[in-house]
Amino acid sequence: MAPYESDDAAGAARDEDARSGRRKAARYAVPVAVVGVAAATIGLVPALADSGDPDLPRISAQQLIEKMAKSDTQQLSGTVKINTDLGLPDLGGLENSLASGAAPGSGDGSSADPQSKLTELVSGSHTLRVAADGPDRQKLSLLERGAEYSLIHDGKDVWGYDSKSNEVYHSTAADSGQDHRAKPPATPEDFAGEALKSVDDTTSVTVDGTMRVAGRDAYKLLIKPKQSGSTVGAISIAVDAKTGTPLKFTLTPRSGGAAVLDAGFTQVSFAEPAASTFDFTPPKGAKVTEDQDGPKGREHAHRGGDDFGKGGEDLGKGLDGATVIGKGWTSVATFDTGAGGGLPTGSQGGDLGGFLGSLGEQVSGKFGKGTVFSTRLVNALITDDGKVYAGAVTKEALVKAADTGK
Repeated sequence: MAPYESDDAAGAARDEDARSGRRKAARYAVPVAVVGVAAATIGLVPALADSGDPDLPRISAQQLIEKMAKSDTQQLSGTVKINTDLGLPDLGGLENSLASGAAPGSGDGSSADPQSKLTELVSGSHTLRVAADGPDRQKLSLLERGAEYSLIHDGKDVWGYDSKSNEVYHSTAADSGQDHRAKPPATPEDFAGEALKSVDDTTSVTVDGTMRVAGRDAYKLLIKPKQSGSTVGAISIAVDAKTGTPLKFTLTPRSGGAAVLDAGFTQVSFAEPAASTFDFTPPKGAKVTEDQDGPKGREHAHRGGDDFGKGGEDLGKGLDGATVIGKGWTSVATFDTGAGGGLPTGSQGGDLGGFLGSLGEQVSGKFGKGTVFSTRLVNALITDDGKVYAGAVTKEALVKAADTGK
């Protein structure tokens, strides 16, 4: 059976393989609907390779997703380049705090705390060194000018080290391999896993040819929202032809221009990293901060702050008291702050209300009045009666959601 036969001709013969693929899909948390999605959603005829691209066997989008789901890459090391351009205003670092949902100086007061340190990835260009040896040993290093920040997970120990300040942050996972701080979303695999959770009947998925990434042959999986009103233009995932591991992730906005997020390996090896890679001992004279929250506290904090890039339903789960309006790529999360009066003003807000207001656009509708704050990907509406509507949707879609509740 050729790998690019039509769904009707090949469907019956692939049933058993598809069921097997679904059982192994937990690695990416790919819902059953993704693997067994109708032909109208997933393009089954792959694109031919462009001249100069690797000549690989044809593969359908469904087969490529199954290949990713079955991938069992446990060991790798390499260098990842991340470029993020959300279009956030220059707020002197405040945008990182807003993106993480934390006030400046939070995170137990240590510059080595990963919860605050890694929010730097929400803007600009960064180079990371990554290594993994199974679920219990990972290392991520953020390379800066003349300095380096490293996050090391070795068994039940999680270490954060900021060489610039010579500070160390230490925490203990509740169960080996379960501390989510040890695996922040920073690699193409992390972002691809979140993108695949959003695939449903509101999505077009096709194979868009082949390419070379970090010296390896790869297929290009192209994900596009079918719905109007989404700010997402397309998501491209380069999938290693041999291992099924995502090597590059690119999210471009519907408005065009540079990618909002581009994360890709510039060098990668699937050989076992040296055991010494994950060794860490606090340097002499370093200030060591022990995590005071405990595993349960970290888990609670994680649930509210790890929803970047997820669909509306996952976003709603991460916000206490939030509900989700709409479906698929035009989902909008909404919640009530309980604070009427909109943005802070007067003696309570000082100049803050005016400053924040200057960054947004005043809108009105059946819901009343409010302010829309826009980035190239996520927009948020704060109404004067204290309600918040947010999603990867246009301003018009936000206003409609607030007006109609759907």
